[in-house]
Amino acid sequence: MPTTADTGAREEPQQVFGRRLTLGVRVAMVALALLVPAVVAFGIWRENLYQSLGEPVAQPIPFSHKHHAGDDGIDCRYCHASVETSRYAGLPSTQVCLTCHSQLFTGAPMLQPLHDSARTGIPIAWRRVYSLPDFVYFDHSVHVAKGVGCVECHGRVDQMPLTWRAQPLQMQWCLACHRNPAPHLRPREQVFDMSARRASPAEAQRLAHSMQLESRRRMTDCSTCHR
Repeated sequence: MPTTADTGAREEPQQVFGRRLTLGVRVAMVALALLVPAVVAFGIWRENLYQSLGEPVAQPIPFSHKHHAGDDGIDCRYCHASVETSRYAGLPSTQVCLTCHSQLFTGAPMLQPLHDSARTGIPIAWRRVYSLPDFVYFDHSVHVAKGVGCVECHGRVDQMPLTWRAQPLQMQWCLACHRNPAPHLRPREQVFDMSARRASPAEAQRLAHSMQLESRRRMTDCSTCHR
């Protein structure tokens, strides 16, 4: 027979997890809830930091492409001499700059680093505007030979008083061109002409055919840019 004590009181259910473990789980869930937006915010910040689109890059000498390429009409290849034959476009040596500036604006304070470089033999420490990761293979000469104009990646450099990054150069941005390169092509004689008009769709298709481009499969294959 049940006793009065048995029928009048209910047994409390036993805890499956201890109090410390329950507290630990709750703390972990709160930390995870805070961590996710923090990681997303960091990713966005880092991406914007990497791109730095439209922000002029400070240089030892405030070189103006607008003045040299736009106003004076100096060809890109005069300073970037290896752009047609090498992976790298190249930067002008101190001697190339002094071709003009041994006679022009010789007393300008902003050109003092140039004269210091000529005196000491230490190259000017120009800062990169475009920098690709080490695992990305890019060849300037191939793109130039296939009719990709400078303006496609670098923007209207001839209108930049100070140089900034015009395009993000992210993988999807590059792939968009590799999947459909025709709209980005121009005759070889116009590759370095910043103001040349864009080819019509029909002209672009003819250019793509005449340039003997690789197949879309080859141009979008991982090994094309990651070697």
